Amino acid sequence: MANLTSRPRPSGSPARRTLNAAARAAAKRAERAERIDANDANDANGSNSSNSSINRKAPRRAEDQKSGRTVLIESPDGWDDPPEPRPDSGEDDVLPARPGRGRGLLTATLVLLLVAGLVAVAFLGWRFREGRATEQARGQALAAAREAAPVVLSYDHRRLDRDFDRARARLTGKFRDEYGRTTKAVVGPTARKYKGAVKAMVVEPPGGGAPAASVVSASPDRVVVLLFVNQVTESTRITGSRVDLNRVRMTMSRTPGGWKVSAVDAL
Repeated sequence: MANLTSRPRPSGSPARRTLNAAARAAAKRAERAERIDANDANDANGSNSSNSSINRKAPRRAEDQKSGRTVLIESPDGWDDPPEPRPDSGEDDVLPARPGRGRGLLTATLVLLLVAGLVAVAFLGWRFREGRATEQARGQALAAAREAAPVVLSYDHRRLDRDFDRARARLTGKFRDEYGRTTKAVVGPTARKYKGAVKAMVVEPPGGGAPAASVVSASPDRVVVLLFVNQVTESTRITGSRVDLNRVRMTMSRTPGGWKVSAVDAL
């Protein structure tokens, strides 16, 4: 029976330990096979003791002689064993981020910041232009309302056509059409019948200064103005003259021909 070579368990890489374990297992299997052959030989000697030519054991097979050794297989130089899995590691471990991904995220962030900055600058620029346009509209519309109020709110029965034409030139939109219908159907016939005449003027302070008018609301294309207007009325229906103190809200709209009246409301 071949002697088994026993060595301490080698320490090294996992691949080397696996190969050594396989070699030891092969040696054990060979040892068991050799024991079985020895037992068979002893039984044969006992039954044929008179035959002197068969008193020795049969030679071992070449493969049995070779299988009794423990073979140590050394890993070749430069062979890197695969890393062993960690006990706490799972199959869903997150892969490390690629360097290009960080640069792409930084670029996208910078682009978003740039777009946001451009939008903010454009919005602020628009608000600035809107504010300047509104401020200009306030002054222009207020001056136009002061000039239009005496023309639109005055008439004389002796020159109605001229007065109505002058007033319509200061009007725009639907209010212009409404003024034409009202003066033709109501104001004109009444003024001719009773020889009526109305003279309107925007109130001015006793010590002088700007007429009593102010802006209620304003936008670049629409301004609402509040005016204090006195109207002196004469007709055959009254004795002498009558003075009416009115507050008038006049809406001014921007048109290609300048600021014109688009609505008049007596308060």
